[in-house]
Amino acid sequence: MKQAIENNFKYHPPKNQEVVSKHEGVRNECRHLANTLDTLLPDSREKSLAMTKLEEVMMWANASIARN
Repeated sequence: MKQAIENNFKYHPPKNQEVVSKHEGVRNECRHLANTLDTLLPDSREKSLAMTKLEEVMMWANASIARN
């Protein structure tokens, strides 16, 4: 557990251009979906929640790339 804590609570700089590209790919795909949802969904609490969850998806996906 201690090793997981150390890994999860430190800065993970990009190791190389491939990692940077993966981060950019995740952000681009999430942005694309966010724009699609913004067009399709009516303004509502549910839309706001969907956008928040999509931000969480982006954050956790990029954390996966950075930590592993």
